[in-house]
Formats: sequence, C-alpha cells, structure tokens
Amino acid sequence: MGGAIGAVLLLHTSNAAFDHIVPWLVFGATALFLTQRPLLRLVRGSAGVQADDDALMARTPSLALLTGQLLVGIYGGYFGAGIGILMLASLGLMGFSNIHRMNGLKNWGGFCMNLVAALTFAMSGIVRWPVALGMALGSIAGGYIGARAALRVPQEIVRGAVAAVGVLSGIWLLARL
Repeated sequence: MGGAIGAVLLLHTSNAAFDHIVPWLVFGATALFLTQRPLLRLVRGSAGVQADDDALMARTPSLALLTGQLLVGIYGGYFGAGIGILMLASLGLMGFSNIHRMNGLKNWGGFCMNLVAALTFAMSGIVRWPVALGMALGSIAGGYIGARAALRVPQEIVRGAVAAVGVLSGIWLLARL
C-alpha cells in the first residue's frame, strides 16, 4: 500500500521539487540508520537488552510498527534511492539486530514495495520498457550477488559501508543542486 501511495505522490511532484527533496531524504534515512541503536536503547530503557530476531518475527506487529512500515513503503514508492538504508534503520528500531537477517527482510520488503510502485508507474504510461527491463535484470543480479557477498563480511563492516554510502550519496545529491 505504501509503495502505491509513494508512486502516486511522485507522479504528482515536479522535477524541481523532487531534486530539492532527494538529498534530505537520503540524509534522513542515513541519520536514522546511524542512530537506530541509541534510539532502540532509549525506547527499551535498557542498554543491555539484545533482540531475539526469531522472537520478533514470531510476534504480531503493533499498530505503531505497521504505521512505520507504511511510511517506509511510501518513501520507497516515492524515492527508491536510500530505501535500503531506511529499511535497515526501521528494522533496527523494531528490535532486529542481526544485519544479515535485516538485509534479507530488507530485500523482500524492497521487492514488494518496488513491484507495487512499478505497476503503478506502468499503469500511468510513463515507463520506457527496454530501459526498465534492463534495470530490472541488473537489480536482480546485483541484489543476489550483493546479498551473497554481504554474508561473508562482518556485520560492523556492512553497517559502516551502509552509513558511508548514505552520507556520500546525500553529499553528491546536494552538490548537484
């Protein structure tokens, strides 16, 4: 649902407005990712509590978590870049701690929201199909290869790489204005 709402919002946003919004979306997602651990400790009230990812996946999500995921979906449908960072941050705020499990959930959630957004864009008639198919194949291959490679890298290095990509992307996008 969020992917569709975000896609419709994008279809009604001017190019100039979008260019000015984008860097701040990336910086916001990166800031949330960088602060997720302290925020989670604050929410839990104890610095020593470690999440049990399996228990988190077994429980029914609260209305607040579902609302948060809807907002993430809207962001993803509106602006795909940086969505991975935002999704990792939101999963961390939900209590997940294993970056490899978080990456898997991020990939699945990203696939779902991007599929819905892509269908929304396709129905609007703005899609250039040869370009879109090439991008889809590249994304599938990159996602598969990247996920397999990330499993071989320690979690803190993956977290550092995610933060660096977010900050550098935001700076680059801001410099382009």
